[in-house]
Order: sequence, then structure tokens, then C-alpha cells
Amino acid sequence: MVSQHIIDDVARRIAGDIVWSNDVSMGLKKWREIFGASKGDIAKLMGVSQSVISDYEKGRRSPGAKFVKRYVESLIRFDAMRSYQTVKNLARSFSLNIEAILDSREFEVPMGIDTLVTRVKGILLNATYKHRELYGYTIIDSIKAISSLSGNEFWQIMGMTSERALIFTKVTTGRSPMIAIRVAPIKPASVVLHGTKRVDPLAIYLAEAEGIPLILSTAESVEEIINSLRSYAQYSYQLY
Repeated sequence: MVSQHIIDDVARRIAGDIVWSNDVSMGLKKWREIFGASKGDIAKLMGVSQSVISDYEKGRRSPGAKFVKRYVESLIRFDAMRSYQTVKNLARSFSLNIEAILDSREFEVPMGIDTLVTRVKGILLNATYKHRELYGYTIIDSIKAISSLSGNEFWQIMGMTSERALIFTKVTTGRSPMIAIRVAPIKPASVVLHGTKRVDPLAIYLAEAEGIPLILSTAESVEEIINSLRSYAQYSYQLY
């Protein structure tokens, strides 16, 4: 089983590589061959004729962003029928297999702090902070993060942008996550703590010092937070 956030991250990297290629048509062909799919396989999954795929891969047609997205989605769907063999290999090569990450998403439309507080059933703990819009979130198992993450892997937690909420689960007092953020070179736009009813005053002090909104989530479970934020991500995509 491959986590959805890993699948999404791999898909974004593939799409980015195709668009960034000096020859987009060759980029399409390259990734189809990496996945071991035929033109017919992708044509069937996209609901087009094989000649359409040939035209794009030979440069007779110029693909737009929507076509590239559909093309990559078809590669992922093809790989799903083989238990995500290629996606798993790519995730390893991209260093995406971080067990501490429970979920991660990017938003098409930014989320405000007030909306985040509502979505996570939160309580804002500090009065002084910088107002930054959120373009994504990462939900982290704090115990696994503290015990296993290296400094380099912290960059992976940030996803595509640091303008995001870091949501730490299984928290005891919130001190350790805030100390980690204090010494990290990149700061998130917001921090959410889940799993505790008492937050260490030092954690609140550090949030104030960094200008980061610190939120205590009262959601009953991590799954509730994930479902709420995923629904916003889907909603923002539809708006976009």
C-alpha cells in the first residue's frame, strides 16, 4: 500500500519534469517508457485514440497543462494495476518514504488561519503572530518524527512550500515540536498540536518568538483532521 500523499508527490514531480523538459514531447515519451506502459495502455486510460498519444509524443501537438496532468494521472493508474511498482521505486529515489508523515496536501486556493482553526477544531494559543496564508499542510506523527527524522528529511516535511501548516499528532506538551521548529532553517506558516490538553508554556513562548500561530486541536482523532483538510483541498481544487 502506498500513501496517497506519496502518490501525489511523485505525480507532481513527474509533471514538473515533463513541463520543464527542453522537449516536452520527449518528456512524455520518457515517462511512459519508465512506467513500462504502451501508447495503447495510456490511450485507453485517457479515453483517446492511440494516434492522439503518438501526435503528442512526436511533437505534432503541443500539450497544455491539463493534458500533462491527465497523462501523468494515467501513468499512475496504470502503475496502480501493478501494485505501484514504479511509484514505490520513484518514492525511494526521491526520499519520500518518511514514515513520520501521515498526510500531506497542497492547496490551489490558500487557506486563512481562521479557516484552519475551524477545520481542526482548534484553539489559537498565542495572540502575536505573522499573518501568512496557507498553501498546504503536513500531518506528522511527532513520536516518529522525534525518534527518526534527520535534518535533511525536515525539508521533505515542508512539501512544496513552507507556507503551510505543520500538524503534530501524539503530542504530550508541544515542547519538542516547537524546539525543533525553533532551530530549523525553514519555518512553517502555522503549527497545530493534537493529542494533548495541556501545552507547555515554553511552546507558546517559542511560537510567539517566531511569530507562528500555534493552535491546539480538539478534534477527536487524527482521521477527523485528515478528512476535514482533505475536503478543503478538494474544494479549493474545484474553485480553481
